[in-house]
Amino acid sequence: MNCPDCKEKLDRYVDRELNSTEVLEVQLHLEGCPDCMDSYEFQTHLKRLIKHSCDCDTAPAAFREKLRQILRYVITPDRDPEDLLAIAVAALRGGADVIQLRHKSLPRGELLEVAGRLREATAAAGALFIVNDHVDIAMMAGADGVHLGPDDLSLESARKVAGEAMLIGASASTPAAAKAAVASGASYIGCGPAFATPLKPQKDVIGPDGVVAVTKAARVPVFAIGGIDESNLGQLTSRAIRRVCVIRAIGGAANPEAVTRSLRAMLDA
Repeated sequence: MNCPDCKEKLDRYVDRELNSTEVLEVQLHLEGCPDCMDSYEFQTHLKRLIKHSCDCDTAPAAFREKLRQILRYVITPDRDPEDLLAIAVAALRGGADVIQLRHKSLPRGELLEVAGRLREATAAAGALFIVNDHVDIAMMAGADGVHLGPDDLSLESARKVAGEAMLIGASASTPAAAKAAVASGASYIGCGPAFATPLKPQKDVIGPDGVVAVTKAARVPVFAIGGIDESNLGQLTSRAIRRVCVIRAIGGAANPEAVTRSLRAMLDA
């Protein structure tokens, strides 16, 4: 470790398994010390302390095969936790295969609580559960995977911490970026924006053909994302793109379950 304070904090728990509260305490403490957070020694030490309690710790090949069968991937909106949970449960009833917890403003303690409840809901529905950005919260909640952006922990570091059983998603809008992500350990790719979206106004739209190019280049499942709804999904399915991530079309719907069912029918057609 690079400082005595962080070393003392970890050594308090060195010979036993941490519970979720203790892991979060260590993580929050160390976030104030970037040098230690970024060190390989810290990552390997924390990995030894955390119990990966995911029920889906099957062999990686079998786990990835399940991912290959998935078409409908729903990402939660930045809403009040109860509204977020209600939307996710409705999407699961409508046939969502994956729920990703993505919330940019929720305090980490609340995010962990929501993650635990989503883990229960997705497990009951037989769906996968992914946490956006936070490897530690994904592991503590027993999630099936984590999705990482360019400003998050590197794919290589995340794989060292999470191990081979956890799915790790990455974002890529070009074939070269997708190949690099896969080489670094990505289990799947989120590719877009397929269409214009207010959630990512600064990003250039790559269009359905751009998604096709990335799909052909990557040797892992590729999910189109960005502005996808019932009005334009046909532009993707007509190009044999049948894996999609949806946020606003479901999160902003008056009836998220019905919209999910409609999108599912279009993808299954």
